[in-house]
Amino acid sequence: MESFTSNEFSKSFSPKLTDVLSKIGSSILLSSLICLQGCNEIASSNTQAIADKIYTNSLIWTGDSLHPKASALAVKDSMIIFVGDDYKKFKGSNTAIIDVGGKMIIPGFIDNHTHFLGGGYQLASVDLKNAKTKEEFISAIKVYVSSLGKKRWIQGGDWDHEAWGGELPQRQWIDSVTGDNPLFISRYDGHMAMANSVAFKLAGIDKNTVSPKGGEIVKDPATGEPTGILKDAAMDLVYKIIPDPTTVELDESLQRAIHHAWENGVTQVTDMGSYGGWIDRETYKRAQERNRLSLRIYSFVPISTWKKLDSVVKKEGRGNDMLRWGGLKGFVDGSLGSTTAWFYQPYLDAPHTTGLQVTDTNLLRKWILQADSAGLHIAVHAIGDRANDWLLSIYEEAEKKNGNADHRFRIEHAQHLTQDAIRRFAPLQVIASMQPYHAIDDGRWAAKRLDDKRLKGTYAFRSLLDAGALVTFGSDWTVAPLKPIDGIYAAVTRRTLDEKNPGGWYPEQKITVEEALRCYTVNNAYAGFHETKTGRLREGMLADFIILSENIFEVAPEKIRDINVIKTIINGKEVFVRK
Repeated sequence: MESFTSNEFSKSFSPKLTDVLSKIGSSILLSSLICLQGCNEIASSNTQAIADKIYTNSLIWTGDSLHPKASALAVKDSMIIFVGDDYKKFKGSNTAIIDVGGKMIIPGFIDNHTHFLGGGYQLASVDLKNAKTKEEFISAIKVYVSSLGKKRWIQGGDWDHEAWGGELPQRQWIDSVTGDNPLFISRYDGHMAMANSVAFKLAGIDKNTVSPKGGEIVKDPATGEPTGILKDAAMDLVYKIIPDPTTVELDESLQRAIHHAWENGVTQVTDMGSYGGWIDRETYKRAQERNRLSLRIYSFVPISTWKKLDSVVKKEGRGNDMLRWGGLKGFVDGSLGSTTAWFYQPYLDAPHTTGLQVTDTNLLRKWILQADSAGLHIAVHAIGDRANDWLLSIYEEAEKKNGNADHRFRIEHAQHLTQDAIRRFAPLQVIASMQPYHAIDDGRWAAKRLDDKRLKGTYAFRSLLDAGALVTFGSDWTVAPLKPIDGIYAAVTRRTLDEKNPGGWYPEQKITVEEALRCYTVNNAYAGFHETKTGRLREGMLADFIILSENIFEVAPEKIRDINVIKTIINGKEVFVRK
């Protein structure tokens, strides 16, 4: 178990990370200097300020390296006006005093990578994540179809063929139970999906259809007939014929997603999009106009549309504290589970392939260089070792060509890294945007695909931090649960979901609770250009914080997953209270 001390917090900063955090806004740096001169409380310079609410009798982890702990926190309107111990001068006759009962308060979790609207849709769709056999897979679809009207599309899914031994599903499994309903359900990683025969007929896919560049139509080697499985770019053959969701469906999906986030202590998400265009951002803007956007969202759009985003930013700016934009999402490769992540060497269980490039690399390079020159924020998906090396080199080229700007380049997932790549992140100041739950999920079966040498650089949290890289955490929801507590558990224990690695899967890559918390708060705020407003608890920051049922520093690591979020506060308002 970890002790909760300011000394340990300070020691856990690497020199390179300290360099990065030194870029934080001047107001915070000035406050830090004042505190260094003898300040014992993080207090407002306006001593006459009276709080609306004061949370007392708490163990507070602030995320602030100078003052990492406190016992009271005062809020006025949407802002924190005091964090410390002696709160009396902020108490007025109408101030609500909320005794937390010794529970722990921490900054609200920030998720670095979600597909937020799709997650909200999935909450009301067919859920195949728990299907452990072929029979359970078919049964769940059959039950869901019974609630639909005829010819309605069946989407969602989140299936995992590794759960029943690795056999890929086939359209023949479910044709008889889906009837006239077209079906297109994705593997949980989003890089492979299964269609039924009705969907294939609508899309015009048959044995003569050629796989598109960057994707694969999986075919039966004996008959040449499509099995129902499409990988990466091939999925667009079906996606393009699926009707866009209605405005009502989108709005309902957003509200489901927001409430789900609150329940798990998430106060801010980075959204990488669910519908392949600008639908997501338009939905968020509509919600904000109707005063229904009660979660902070940093919305990314496809990098192929960078010129449109550049125009929007010039005309409208980059949004506000509730809804921000200015970021672009791209793809180098696919995923490990779909054998489409791009490696130097072939897969052990698929020796005919080293993966694929989802986007033409010449085109992707061009977009990155141009969009970065325009001052837009770039985040690109890279899973395999070759994909990560390629992307690091392109980011290095962009920095040299476009000057020493505050790029904050991001590699989404940074999943399988060579030792050389691990060393390159810090000097290039590239952010490793990682999702720790994947480690305890993929760890069940990754050895089927990769040798030990490659696995040693897989989800290399410890190595990256020790090399001075800035690491951030999230979920990739719905690929993994939108539950940062589970992510912290994964990063700290690395105990795979099948319980076959009680000491941790590649345990040398474990990190501490405090490091994991920072990856979900302080570091994520920086990665989203919001470090002067969120990610820490101190005077002048937005009042986004959560109350936990246990002291996360004191519980046994294997019990971290049992911790509940009791309250979630955004802009000073209690948006979620556990019953």
